[in-house]
Amino acid sequence: MLDFFAIFSKGGIVLWCFQGAGVTESFTGPVNALIRSVILQERSGNNSFTHNALSLKYKLDNEFELVFVVGFQKILTLTYVDKFIDDVQLHFRDRYKNELEQRGALKFLLNNFEFGDDFHRLMREAEVSSKAKAPVSMRNFNESEKSKKTVKSMIETKDGDKTKEQGGKKSKNAKKEGEKCKRLSMKQITAAVVESFFFILLLLYSKSPKPQKPKGKANRVWDMSGKSIGELDYSGANGNNSSDAQNQDPDAIAEPVSSPLSQIHCSIFVQASTASKIHSKKGGFGGMFGMLKGLVGSKNLTQEDMEPVLDKMKDHLIAKNVAAEIASQLCVSVAKKLEGKVMGTFTTVASTVKQALQDSLVQILQPKRRVDILRDVLEARSQRKPFVITFCGVNGVGKSTNLAKISYWLIENGFTVLIAACDTFRAGAVEQLRTHQRRLNSLHPPEKHGGRPAVQLFEKGYGKDAAGIAMEAIAFARNQVFDVVLIDTAGRMQDNAPLMTALAKLIAVNTPDLVLFVGEALVGNEAVDQLVKFNQALADHSRTDKPRLIDGIVLTKFDTIDDKVGAAISMTYITGQPIVFVGTGQTYSDLRSLNARAVVSALMKA
Repeated sequence: MLDFFAIFSKGGIVLWCFQGAGVTESFTGPVNALIRSVILQERSGNNSFTHNALSLKYKLDNEFELVFVVGFQKILTLTYVDKFIDDVQLHFRDRYKNELEQRGALKFLLNNFEFGDDFHRLMREAEVSSKAKAPVSMRNFNESEKSKKTVKSMIETKDGDKTKEQGGKKSKNAKKEGEKCKRLSMKQITAAVVESFFFILLLLYSKSPKPQKPKGKANRVWDMSGKSIGELDYSGANGNNSSDAQNQDPDAIAEPVSSPLSQIHCSIFVQASTASKIHSKKGGFGGMFGMLKGLVGSKNLTQEDMEPVLDKMKDHLIAKNVAAEIASQLCVSVAKKLEGKVMGTFTTVASTVKQALQDSLVQILQPKRRVDILRDVLEARSQRKPFVITFCGVNGVGKSTNLAKISYWLIENGFTVLIAACDTFRAGAVEQLRTHQRRLNSLHPPEKHGGRPAVQLFEKGYGKDAAGIAMEAIAFARNQVFDVVLIDTAGRMQDNAPLMTALAKLIAVNTPDLVLFVGEALVGNEAVDQLVKFNQALADHSRTDKPRLIDGIVLTKFDTIDDKVGAAISMTYITGQPIVFVGTGQTYSDLRSLNARAVVSALMKA
């Protein structure tokens, strides 16, 4: 039933593995895909992963830095896998606890973890328990309550109706009386609560300890003539309240007015402080060392410890424009990453969770693959072919404007650019690109490029097939030796099926080197829906087994959001692709690369 089961450390050392009968393929491929796509990308919220025909489930043991992975065919429905992997984890920990506590790379390599017998026993128990829970069969008519009813019981007589009416009236009256009693009881309860509150205050006031008189001071000796020692003695009667009242500072304009209520409050605080002193005396050094024990790294984090902190973190992320679903998944991933982990010395739960969340956010924003457009353009030039970039996105996000910015950036780096006007729907789209072409050529005149324009526009007007225009533009760029082709497409909503089909056709026919999704930084939950449906449309209308999806993201209007940078997290988390460029203004030079740590710092700022 199971294809494989592997136990390995987070350092990559396999401690023990099992491979099912008749399975010839190695499990290293699926496990490496799980590590790259889920564990390293901080996507541990869901404990399942699909790789080709296999379905993988995993569990992290953060205390001993272990990973438990089980793989089986995804067409099978194995209900016992979750409980089985938990049982294997507990038994493996209990059996090799001493070896795991004294872990080290050399120790792991030299130690032989014999776990086969226990594993097979646990697997048999799990399979038997799943078979024992057979589905409950439906009851037949004879077993139901309806079959026990007779025709007589269904006939209503006139007397019965009257009795029913009387019973109904009685029940209504009883209901009213019950509500009345209920109201009275609520009043009585409220009065009792108020009365008991004042009783407690009076009790505290009457039993409040009297302030102790200060101890007598030693007689002062003054070397002053004409004064007796008795007049200068402040430890006796001269130090009492009456003397203080008489010798009060005459410059004081007002004094606090004491009231019985303030005295009651004072007595409460005095009692509380007295109780705390008594408690501290009884506890001795145990209380102090108990507090230090909570700070020193000897506590394993549990879900209950992290839950209040994670709830606050989730609300904070949503307030910073992170999609609600993504914020929930991030918090679940952080909880699984920290559960069972020993806290550091003199650290709190809040600081530990916050640091783990920051590390996860930085890991998400850092791309799992490097997108170096300049290097790729040079490589394509060496092969005598243009480097093709396609821009797609919804309406009004700034595709044409940011295409012009990227054109300016490429020209600054010494490349020639051909813009393909494939937006044949929006009125004025071609004229907008022509204006950008004219301005870019004025900034970089042909004299600086050997008498050849640095940027040219390829357009066929409106109402034509966008895929055909893109194909002709790529062929024209190859013949005229252009370095880069930038394909501008029409803006389309993710729910518009005909336009999404046309976009999928354009990408499938022309196979561009880079597909960039242009999205604005102002969106929240909408970013997830846009990217998911764009990727789904590209996958559904692809002609190959491995469809071409979005390769990177251009985030526009980044200068308008202050510290609400959550859209960057939502977009990268849902696609797993990097943010290649960030638009920060309205001029051609307002194009930046994303600084992951700066974004996370702004995101975590209160």
